Amino acid sequence: MDVNSFKTMSAKPAEVERAWHVVDAENMVVGRLATQVATLLRGKHKPSFTPHVDCGDFVIVINADKVRFTGKKETDKEYFRHTGYPGGVRLRTPEEVRIKKPSFIVQNAVKGMLPKNVLGRQLITKLKVYAGSEHPHGAQQPQALAL
Repeated sequence: MDVNSFKTMSAKPAEVERAWHVVDAENMVVGRLATQVATLLRGKHKPSFTPHVDCGDFVIVINADKVRFTGKKETDKEYFRHTGYPGGVRLRTPEEVRIKKPSFIVQNAVKGMLPKNVLGRQLITKLKVYAGSEHPHGAQQPQALAL
């Protein structure tokens, strides 16, 4: 075959086939879990990956309340938020966040690893994070993933 006869494949949004994956986050390190989930959301695990097209899969993360941090990050790391008013800085540690909204820790870590543009905002909608071991997506027949 001639070298020039090979064509570069570019995925079209209508041609993308999406799968559903379930990831059990129990005793997993947050950052390592987030990188693998972000890869699945973007579709980088597929040979048809195209950077400007949403060709990733849906990911369900269960047991998000049981993720862990390495070192002293559980007490020393801080999530920053600002109310918009003068002096309105709100800092929370993962310890405090885990009590009120445990799914935020995983959601925030994955969101930080996605593109900061329209595509990234579209990708994060395919991530479903649940604090417990139950999820309402049984009809989609998700495949269990061991990361």
